[in-house]
Amino acid sequence: MPNLFANLATDLPAELIDVLAEGKSVRIERIISTGQASPEGFWYDQDEAEWVAVLKGEAKLLFEGDAEPLLLKPGDHVTIPAHRKHRVEWTSSEEPTVWLAVFYEEQGE
Repeated sequence: MPNLFANLATDLPAELIDVLAEGKSVRIERIISTGQASPEGFWYDQDEAEWVAVLKGEAKLLFEGDAEPLLLKPGDHVTIPAHRKHRVEWTSSEEPTVWLAVFYEEQGE
């Protein structure tokens, strides 16, 4: 049986993204980070909305226009509307950070 915490690498050169399920208007991913952050000056600007939760580890997300990043610990989750610019400021290098991300079309689109 698949397990979200199976085969967690502890030192990756880049984030590892596994697509767990996808359909016509939804995609579910497991993302593993081991200290990665968005490149300087890079902002995600996605056509889809994203609901993301941290299951293990810690991370900081910064939204364009916010003065301080949002610290996410296990169990914390956030919904990111389509085209809400954001970036990963930091992920823990002490242990893998495991994210569960659900990408979907917002209603009315």
